[in-house]
Amino acid sequence: MKYVAGLTCHLCGAAYPAEALWVCAECLGPLEVSYDYDAIRKVISRTLIQSRPNSLWRYLELLPVKEPRTGFNSGFTPLVRARRLAEELGIAELYIKDDSVNHPTFSYKDRVVSVAATKAVELGFGVFACASTGNLAGSVAAHAARLGLPCYVFIPNDLEPAKVLGAAIYGPHVVAVDGNYDDVNRLCTQIVDRYGWGFANINLRSYYAEGAKTTGFEIAEQLGWRFPDHIVSPVAGGTLLPRIFKGLREFREVGLVEGTLPKIHAAQPAGSAPVIRAIESGAEFPDPVKPATIAKSLAIGNPADGFQVVKVVKETGGTGAMVTDEEILDAITLLARTEGIFTEPAGGTTLAATRALIARGVIKPNESVVICITGNGYKTAEVMYDRVARPTQIGRGLADFEKAMGARLTGAAVGAR
Repeated sequence: MKYVAGLTCHLCGAAYPAEALWVCAECLGPLEVSYDYDAIRKVISRTLIQSRPNSLWRYLELLPVKEPRTGFNSGFTPLVRARRLAEELGIAELYIKDDSVNHPTFSYKDRVVSVAATKAVELGFGVFACASTGNLAGSVAAHAARLGLPCYVFIPNDLEPAKVLGAAIYGPHVVAVDGNYDDVNRLCTQIVDRYGWGFANINLRSYYAEGAKTTGFEIAEQLGWRFPDHIVSPVAGGTLLPRIFKGLREFREVGLVEGTLPKIHAAQPAGSAPVIRAIESGAEFPDPVKPATIAKSLAIGNPADGFQVVKVVKETGGTGAMVTDEEILDAITLLARTEGIFTEPAGGTTLAATRALIARGVIKPNESVVICITGNGYKTAEVMYDRVARPTQIGRGLADFEKAMGARLTGAAVGAR
């Protein structure tokens, strides 16, 4: 915290103290944490970072907490060189930033919640809560359990069953609201005003969002302290994409990485694509939409940080792509088949959008690309049930096996020699 200068409005630049504030009193713009980069530059180094445990807290000087309270195994997820997938897509250098194996709840949300939960304790909140499309609910509940905090998670009432279970197992109060995420979020904002609870993505949002930039830190470090040419990120509420950019920019600001910042591209399902529509129309602010997509973790029709996403995409020379549900399911299968990674529809959206950007010539064959996979496919397995082969049923004997396999055995035997 000694390196935190305060909070700053993203729109008008008004300055505020580092308290439980999230909206500018002057213009109602979002607030974000600002830092004393001159002071950080004097103490931070690659050697210092690499000497620390493999978690998001290795970047402590650039995070807004005094002392970590949870998330000691969150972050520093694999950056997978995806050679087989790259060959299929026709590009030379492709990486998967795989937060589907993030700890403890298998999504990128463990980054933001580690920071938000720590900050909730620092600021003295007696209840930790969130509005969620699923992954955030599980992460908030898990980290609250670790800290012994009373917890409420608010979700749409049509959420995937595995995601409901993935939150409920930790013992929070799960509240299913008759409506979509935007309805849930409105209710939670009223609860903040009435009860003063600490909501990770409302009155703690300024701090919560800082956890997302550790994705950018890790990408640069894991690439050998360099930037890729392109990053493709899914967009829901808009927290992740602008903070990846902020993380990369901060690394360059404090002297850890040199070079040109990457082009950052937004990925959304066609049934919930307010940001992509704004980018394509040249609008500054996304117009709200009513979501209708299988990618429920991206089904946010009025993204809180949509303006920042549009701004960052334009600033970096990026663009975006919206993809159909069918393309999303095809991409989930492709990623699993080529790289052994099972992602939820949000990750399928990101890969499908990457395919579209390559087809449009936005991403060139000789350029490096990082695709952000933010959640695990086992949480949404039901969407793939009709797209995988059913088990071959046989009797108990070898002859039963050989009869069922038939000609396929000959090819397998030849391949095994």
